[in-house]
Amino acid sequence: MRMGSRFDLLLFTIALLSVPVLSDLILSKVDRRIDLTSQIVRITSTLKVENEGTDLVSEVLLAFTDNQAKNLAHLVATPNEGKGKAKSSAVSLPVEVVHPKGMPPALTFYSVSLPKGLGKGDTFTLDVFAVFTHALQPFPEKISQADIQLVVFYETAHYLSPYMAKVQSLSVKLPDARIESFTKIENTKIQGSEIKYGPYENLPPFSYSPIVVHFEGNQPFAVAQELVRELEISHWGSVQVTEHYNLIHGGAQSKGEFSRLDYQARPYIRGASAVKRLVAKLPPRAHSVYYRDEIGNISTSNLWGDLKKTELVIEPRYPIFGGWRTAFTIGYGLPLQDFLFESERKRYLNMSFGSPMDEVVIDTLIVKVVLPEGSRDISVSAPFPVKQWQETKLSHLDVVGRPVIVLEKTNVVPEHNQYFQVYYKFNSLSMFREPLMLISGYFFLFVACIIYTHADLSISKSSPSYLAKLQWDEVQAAVQQVHNIMNRCLTIHDKLEASLRDLSRTGDVQACKAARKALDGVLKDLSKDLKPLLAFLQSSPQAAPILSKVEELVAKERDLQEKLMVKHATVVDCYEKNSGRRETENRVASQQQKIAALRQEVDDLLEIIDEI
Repeated sequence: MRMGSRFDLLLFTIALLSVPVLSDLILSKVDRRIDLTSQIVRITSTLKVENEGTDLVSEVLLAFTDNQAKNLAHLVATPNEGKGKAKSSAVSLPVEVVHPKGMPPALTFYSVSLPKGLGKGDTFTLDVFAVFTHALQPFPEKISQADIQLVVFYETAHYLSPYMAKVQSLSVKLPDARIESFTKIENTKIQGSEIKYGPYENLPPFSYSPIVVHFEGNQPFAVAQELVRELEISHWGSVQVTEHYNLIHGGAQSKGEFSRLDYQARPYIRGASAVKRLVAKLPPRAHSVYYRDEIGNISTSNLWGDLKKTELVIEPRYPIFGGWRTAFTIGYGLPLQDFLFESERKRYLNMSFGSPMDEVVIDTLIVKVVLPEGSRDISVSAPFPVKQWQETKLSHLDVVGRPVIVLEKTNVVPEHNQYFQVYYKFNSLSMFREPLMLISGYFFLFVACIIYTHADLSISKSSPSYLAKLQWDEVQAAVQQVHNIMNRCLTIHDKLEASLRDLSRTGDVQACKAARKALDGVLKDLSKDLKPLLAFLQSSPQAAPILSKVEELVAKERDLQEKLMVKHATVVDCYEKNSGRRETENRVASQQQKIAALRQEVDDLLEIIDEI
């Protein structure tokens, strides 16, 4: 069973973490609070550290298992000067990944730099706020429309740390009091929808006591596998925001059939964990808001706002159950003066980074900032590490394209919805480039129209170009007549073949000979019609590009005509001598191959002449 296998993995990790690590720092008190009321797991740890050694200590190490580190989306540490509550104005402490020597390899360590070094006996209290995604696992993994969604959470009752902890406690807050099961160890109690573990005293470094909480979590698991936000700046007064969502329900997968009737009758029972609606909190004064997908505009949305915010409530075309997907686009415009500022001869855009939707996990977020054409000296300031590169976008009336700054981040949560800045230089005169291009384009168009209507563009009948055109028309007419004669010859060839088929069917030799004689006379008449046309083409300089192909066509057709006559005479002779069918076929086999090849060459030449 999956839970059992995960439990074995935890036990293996316990054995791995039994390595003692000595340090001058100790944790005088640890108070952890885990919030499981949504799909995003938030853990707040208040740590009171004390230096019992003589050396000055300037950093505190935080330890996470590899699985936690993989799902860790946001980590921040702040000084704490109250009883478990950090001041809102507190500045975050520097946090970075480190690889200390002698530590267990199954752990990932982060270092928190203290504001000042701790001497012997000094203490410092800090709050560590960690946000995890995909930490709640559906169990069972598949449910029907009528089932409730149960999720399981794995954690340790003892704070995992390379330091000894004198006193530590843990509280786990759940969405409601309906708990399927949870691990019960020493000093465990439950109060409503909250489970409390501890206090525990004098815990050694890397103390680990695994716990499992299995509870009802019907909150929607809305996961944007990819979100592309495009912020296009126009110095004519607006910032256009376009957001493309590729959304999936990341909870327990739906099994069985979906009943729309049951869902509409009791939506909170027959679809308790489905994503029914999404709320996007847009900036104030947002305008021209739209919500659509590949089919078109979606009317199931409501928009309202005041001076502080604009709220867009959208409903998908259908409720999204576990494993179901949907894709849609949200767009809106914002006043330029609210988000574009100027400092030290540089303009900068000040916008929020993440999604405006509440409690949506974003696996991959791509933010594209489209700057006006002509922007230069571009730089980005972000409150957290992001992958960055630059592209170019061509739009209406652009000459070299607009620079696009692309920022990418994975594992994004609402805590990442912080402001970032894009700095650039821009010459204000460049704003008039596109209007001047439009004015110039229309001006030259009108000038061209005036010249066209007043100028005499007719060709004189005595000019060399006009005479050359007449000669070329005559050449084309002659070639067309040659083409028609060749097609008539090929038709006669087909009639010769048809007379042989009639001979094999009726055995009437005299009729076959009469048909050949009549068709031969027609071919001779066509040959006479062809001679003056060839003579004209040979005497006309305009026919030089096509003359060689025409002469080759006539020669190939005559050769084909002779081969057909020989074949016809051979077949008739065999019938007169009462030769067998196989003997007849053997006598004309080589001739038939040559006839087929010549016929193909004639057809190819006709196509070439048509193209010329």
